[in-house]
Amino acid sequence: MKKGIIGKKIGMTQIFDEVGNVIPVTVIEAGPCVVAQKKTAENDGYDAVQLGFVDAKEKNTNKPQKGHFAKAGVAAKRHLKEFRLDDCSALNVGDIITADTFEAGEKVDVTGITKGRGYTGAIKRWNLHMLGKTHGIGPIHRQSGSMGVIDPAHIFKNKKMAGQYGNEQVTVLNLKVVKIDAEKNLIAVKGAIPGAKNGIVFIRNSVKH
Repeated sequence: MKKGIIGKKIGMTQIFDEVGNVIPVTVIEAGPCVVAQKKTAENDGYDAVQLGFVDAKEKNTNKPQKGHFAKAGVAAKRHLKEFRLDDCSALNVGDIITADTFEAGEKVDVTGITKGRGYTGAIKRWNLHMLGKTHGIGPIHRQSGSMGVIDPAHIFKNKKMAGQYGNEQVTVLNLKVVKIDAEKNLIAVKGAIPGAKNGIVFIRNSVKH
């Protein structure tokens, strides 16, 4: 069965397994999330549930949002995400989804927004080679080499150049759930996930095994 939840990245740490091996993990505060809307194939053309995470202040909620949450009869939430599940009939508006929907040993996919690094050069952005530092090459070294050719005398599209780096949605696949703390709504997954601390992430069970 497909599962999903919204969480907040807490940070990285390490834990030890039964034989003493060190496992680097990322701790995620997953939920509790409330079902704010339920979509059906009859009304919307597909089955899905919309989850809400973190209570929102009234001053930060506009009129359409207030009406949306009032219709569902739930408190306003700051973050909403729609998940398409195998069986949405088991969930109803107002139901609470917690971290224990996942189990230790499962594989999950985690989606987040990477850290924004602003406008960067091609060396940092694309990991290109630097120009030579000897034999009279210079005075600039941290730039890409020749961009075009004599014929057709222009730069082709998709050339790796300087520009905006980071601040994009990235999904990391097949991360192993190492530990679940249902009381504190914490999920520890092996490895790193996108984004900075306190960044919002979306967790779903793995689509590629």
